[in-house]
Formats: sequence, structure tokens, C-alpha cells
Amino acid sequence: MSATYKDDGEDWLTVCLKYLLFVFNFLFWVGGAAVLGVGVWTVVEKSDYLSLLASSTFAISAYILILAGSLVVVTGFLGCCAVIREQRSCLSTYFFFLLLIFLIELVAGVLAYVYYQRLSDELKEHLNQTMTENYAQQGKETITSAVDRLQQDFKCCGSNNSQDWMLSAYIKSEQSGNRVVPDSCCKTVTPNCGRRDHPSNIYKVEGGCIFKLEQFLADHLLVIGAVGIGVACLQICGMVFTCCLHRRIKMDPY
Repeated sequence: MSATYKDDGEDWLTVCLKYLLFVFNFLFWVGGAAVLGVGVWTVVEKSDYLSLLASSTFAISAYILILAGSLVVVTGFLGCCAVIREQRSCLSTYFFFLLLIFLIELVAGVLAYVYYQRLSDELKEHLNQTMTENYAQQGKETITSAVDRLQQDFKCCGSNNSQDWMLSAYIKSEQSGNRVVPDSCCKTVTPNCGRRDHPSNIYKVEGGCIFKLEQFLADHLLVIGAVGIGVACLQICGMVFTCCLHRRIKMDPY
């Protein structure tokens, strides 16, 4: 062993701290997997919707969680090595990474909360403009795909209602083929089904896609914020255990 304990070896408090730190590392890994999973799911599964947002705060929060989750995997391994080797230098490094991840996740949580407060205003201000001006326009294929998926996933039509499409560049152009709404508004998508806007044919949702997308993003932001801040609070326990164990291990001779 690289460190020795006073008297006849490890005292009961040091042993308890070591086991507590092992338990914390397991919970830390589980929490890190949750953080990484939420971040990856946001970026990969819901990436289409990100192109409809005016700011990149939502995406940045997700990328921060991915970074934090990846660091957790490395840091958890480092924590186990620090406890097994019983070296103060390893424990100091472990504490530094815990503090770093704590700050990263706290930033992600705060960003999610701040963006949550102004989400409704941003969507009302920008989503209708994005849908009516960019849908089916040259070079805007990503937004077109995102709008089609949005309307089908959330069973909505138009930013506020289906009448919004009457003002769109796509519907006014010859490209629309006499459609009054995009085909993605239809309950059953078939070629040219958007020529008929009867409630039996297209989605008529109170509040339109703005309401649906706002509800989805708000719920998702709460998850990002809760996971980020929750794991950050868990790390406080880990930092306390690390400090206590650090104090009980004599100076590493190497």
C-alpha cells in the first residue's frame, strides 16, 4: 500500500468512507449514464426540431450534458482507482474532476431553466415566420423535413392553425399544386391530400403546432434541468466523502 494508517491499520471510519465512496461511484455512473442518455437522445432523436428554434440554447444544453456524461465515465473509473490505491494525489485529481463536472452540469441546468422561461415568446415570435417563409424553399430542406415531422408527430397543422399556411410562400407558389396546406397536415398522408382542408382530412388542433412544440420542449427542458441539477447535487456527497477520505490518508510518499 502507498499510504499507512495510524496504529494497527485501517480504522473503522476510513473503511466506512471507502465503502461509501464505492457506493457513490456506482450511483455516479448510473447518474452519468442518465445524463449522457438524455443528451444523446435530445441531439439524435429530436435533432429535426432544433432547426426550428431561433436560438441554440436548447442544443447547447444537450451538448453540455453529453460532455458531462462522458466525463462521468472516466471520472468514475478514476474514483475507484483512487480508493483502491489510497493515494492522496489520485483523490485530489478525482475531487477536481467531480468539481468540474458539477459546474458543467450546473451550467446545463441553469441554461435549461433560463430557456424554459422565454420558450413561449421565442416560439410565438419565430416559428410561424420559419414555417411560412422557409417551407419547401430551395436550400431549406432541413426545415421542410422538420416541419413535416412536427405536424405528423404532434398531429397539428400550422403554427397557430391551418389558416397560417394561406400566407406561406409555398402555398402561394405553383409548386403547391393547388394545395391549401402541406400534405403533412393530413391525418392520412397521400399525394395531394393537402388540397382539402376539411377537419375530417387535416389536423385541427387548438393552439396549433406552437402549443404542441412548446409543451414538448418545456417537458424536455425540465428533464434536462432536473437530471443536470440532480446529478450535480449527488456529486456534492461524493466531494464530501473524497475530502474526508483525503484527510485520513497520510501523505503519499511517492
